[in-house]
Amino acid sequence: RRYPTVEIRAETFNGSTHVPVPSDSAFLKALLLELRLVDEHIFVEHRDTCRRINHSSVYSVRTQGGDLWPVLAFQKNGLIYACLPLVEESLEPRPPLLTVTGLSQGLALLLGIMDYISPSRKNEAEMSTKIGQLRNLLLQACPLGTPLNTNIRSLNSSFEDIQEMPTDENQPAWRSNTYKGKPQVNICITEKVKCMQYDKRDVVDTWQVYGAVNCKCDIEGSAPNVTLTLNLPTNAPPLQDIVVHHCVTSVDPAMLTSSSAEPLDDSVFNGPYKFPFIPPSDSFNLCYYTSQVPVPPILGCYQLTEEGSQLKIAVNLKLHESIKNSFEYCEARIPFFNRGPIAQLEYKVSYGQVDLSREKSLLIWILGQKFPKSLEVSLTGTVSFGAAGKEHPTDYVCTGNTAYVKLYFRIPDFTLTGCYTDQHSVQIFAPGKPKITSSQELISSDYYIWNSKAAAPVAYKTLLD
Repeated sequence: RRYPTVEIRAETFNGSTHVPVPSDSAFLKALLLELRLVDEHIFVEHRDTCRRINHSSVYSVRTQGGDLWPVLAFQKNGLIYACLPLVEESLEPRPPLLTVTGLSQGLALLLGIMDYISPSRKNEAEMSTKIGQLRNLLLQACPLGTPLNTNIRSLNSSFEDIQEMPTDENQPAWRSNTYKGKPQVNICITEKVKCMQYDKRDVVDTWQVYGAVNCKCDIEGSAPNVTLTLNLPTNAPPLQDIVVHHCVTSVDPAMLTSSSAEPLDDSVFNGPYKFPFIPPSDSFNLCYYTSQVPVPPILGCYQLTEEGSQLKIAVNLKLHESIKNSFEYCEARIPFFNRGPIAQLEYKVSYGQVDLSREKSLLIWILGQKFPKSLEVSLTGTVSFGAAGKEHPTDYVCTGNTAYVKLYFRIPDFTLTGCYTDQHSVQIFAPGKPKITSSQELISSDYYIWNSKAAAPVAYKTLLD
């Protein structure tokens, strides 16, 4: 979807630094190159140099007319979601990402499209139908290039079914309908933790926490006012990189300027974090945040060595004492790349059970819902392999003894930052006494423990000062 009016505004704002948007085919070709989906094995200087390491989904895409920036793009379930937000100021020098309001609007719109399409990813016919309806839906969600309603699922797919715009002039565009019934508010704080552990003196382990606060507000009225407050325990690390939904009516500027790219100091805003807003009709993510927590939830050590035709493995995991020892699920997966199927397996495990995947290339260590009282578990064993076939997994990074254990877990009613909200921190300026429910969860995301007996890929925040 292209918006000529937006492109004219971009040319006005950017002046001599303006880079025209190329044809769809040329843009797609340049984007695939930038995302390393073509020519990934070829060194492309402007893309692969160590001076340019992306820590976000915002890219600079090189085209024949110059570098397009900021292109917001990410991959999910085999699809690429991308947009080019308007920057309402000069591009030279490039402004900080936090000051580009179009980025949060574009991200909300892309997430809305993903939420609309994703449930149909396994049904090709249904997927094609939904993609075909997107043009009509975008005319409603983003008629002139500015997102008015990012909840694509709440829109109607055909023009015949489009309801008239609300007659109440106070009703914002993102409230597509008014609720009738008993008022209730549901809040869920979801934190995802990413981790890279190496168990080496010369390599620093890294971990990151990403949080999202999802809300569903069933409240009567055309424009009800709600204020939600996020709280942190005493001495907890502050929330950073906060991005808010466009329905938030005001926010403390100090809340938005705390960035994980800069070292923490005593002046960092550490709450409470108040969000006054007029909620959309359907569920939405009120805000996103990160935090620099002092320890990862599970510390691990993985050792893999070759002894003749066999691999000898040893895995040790320890749950940190500050973490709630109550999982919905917890398992460690140990893949074996570039080898044949596992022909023989001998192992000893201190806790849990070990399964072998159907293709016999993956060990699954199921730890269940609790760690033992010692909070430590171990797995040792030897593995031998048969002849390799085409159906067995390969990996260009994990060759030889370069290998990892990947953890999967979910801890309900717990957040790593300690962030929480309760019914007393939610204020609703509307008739009736609403029922307020809140929940928290911590989920693993790309949680790797690398073999300490071999080299492993390492990513640093900054390579050059």
